[in-house]
Amino acid sequence: MTLDNHKFAVLGRPRTIWAIGAIHGDVDHLIPVHDHIASSFDPGDRLVYLGNFIGHGPRILETVSEILSFRRHILSIPGMLASDVVYLRGAQEEMWQKLLQLQFAPNPREVLGWMLAQGVDATLQAYGGDPQEGLVSARDGAVQLTRWTNRLRDAIRRAESHNHLFSALRRAAFSEPAADPQGGAGAVLCVSAGLEPDRPLATQGDSFWWAGGGFARIDGPYEGYTRIVRGLDPDGGGLQTNRITVTLDAGAGRGGQIAAGRFAPGGEILDLITA
Repeated sequence: MTLDNHKFAVLGRPRTIWAIGAIHGDVDHLIPVHDHIASSFDPGDRLVYLGNFIGHGPRILETVSEILSFRRHILSIPGMLASDVVYLRGAQEEMWQKLLQLQFAPNPREVLGWMLAQGVDATLQAYGGDPQEGLVSARDGAVQLTRWTNRLRDAIRRAESHNHLFSALRRAAFSEPAADPQGGAGAVLCVSAGLEPDRPLATQGDSFWWAGGGFARIDGPYEGYTRIVRGLDPDGGGLQTNRITVTLDAGAGRGGQIAAGRFAPGGEILDLITA
């Protein structure tokens, strides 16, 4: 099955891959991670944000602006291409997109209540939304709810380039097979939170941001990928590495830190940092 390049990012044969785990609005920890990456980033490298850069944390707008600013810095390096920086869709981004279409949900009040309990309230308030007003609008019907979500869309459009970031989300990112004396042989697959090892990559769907349980069952290469990296453990297991998988989750936005990793083309871990 052919993969849709609007849903998946092909990283080609990179020199190295930098991946940043869940951020959750924690811009204060993101800045030193960016500084560390900038100190060693060169043409031929790739940068992948593994989703969940919004939600939970106190400074959502500043976080998105910092991500966009760092992208501009990376792309100012001679030889870099726009496709060398990739954003994946995480659970928080999925909920946020669904919230902006809440008027189409069959039970919008219940859906919004569940989202608020999962941390989307931080993003909602950052863009000027009132959770209680949303619940009232959901009760009052589709017309009121549409007006409420339209105001949120307007707020995103007013925030410089934020709409661009949310429209550029991919489901997964992967390199092409490498055979390099320093990087080994193999390829790297980056996902947000989950992967069902018994299903093909093209049919994973929302498993990428919801199905954390399947990730723990991966005990060998998956479709030729010898390193599989995710940015969030829904079960809160923290930063983890083994022969095949890496989880870059240090609890950002929930009292912890941000984790990032640098990987050779064949998947070998070159650097792991938390800040």
